[in-house]
Amino acid sequence: MAKTVHLAVYDTFSDWEVGHTTAHINRALWHREPGAWQIRTVGPTTDAVVSMGGLRVTPDIALDELDPADSAMLILPGSATWEAGELKAFSDKASEFLAAGVPVAAICGATFGLATAGLLDDRPHTSNAAEYLAMSGYSGSAGFVHEPAVTAGDLITASGTMPVDFARAIFARLDIFEPRVLEAWYRLYAHNEPAAFFVLAEYEESRAANPAAL
Repeated sequence: MAKTVHLAVYDTFSDWEVGHTTAHINRALWHREPGAWQIRTVGPTTDAVVSMGGLRVTPDIALDELDPADSAMLILPGSATWEAGELKAFSDKASEFLAAGVPVAAICGATFGLATAGLLDDRPHTSNAAEYLAMSGYSGSAGFVHEPAVTAGDLITASGTMPVDFARAIFARLDIFEPRVLEAWYRLYAHNEPAAFFVLAEYEESRAANPAAL
């Protein structure tokens, strides 16, 4: 049975922040275990939501149906509503995931929501800027790290301008790719290095020729 990563979706969710992540989890190409992973969406209800880019998404399940025991990770994208406190139910679910030892990944506005919920008070973390998180009134400013993405145990946080770094941190935490494949993937998508593509192509050719050796 495939391991499921749950992507939270809600009106005005920032679709570009999670595009690299969802595409490369759901697509088996270059995976350590092809076919082992899938993406499922979770919304406030199962009613359709509309992303910031105008994409209409019908969630696979409602938030109250989501059990950490059935998930490998919860991914929380930014939106125009985190700062207003409209997505508190999702930060509550993130707290439930972390208490159960199941990873959570938050980017952009979602980090504001987690800060408001106190989930960043005792963990190294990042966001769009230290000043942005300070507006939440949280007590964890000493743990802010000025990096594109930060992994602290089961929690990943990232700046909204760094979706590729966010994806890399998620892939590493879930161990989806071999280390050399993940390095090449990042070089290709973050830096447009043509040589990195050939590393990935060679890996796939080697897998096809001798899958037992990989």
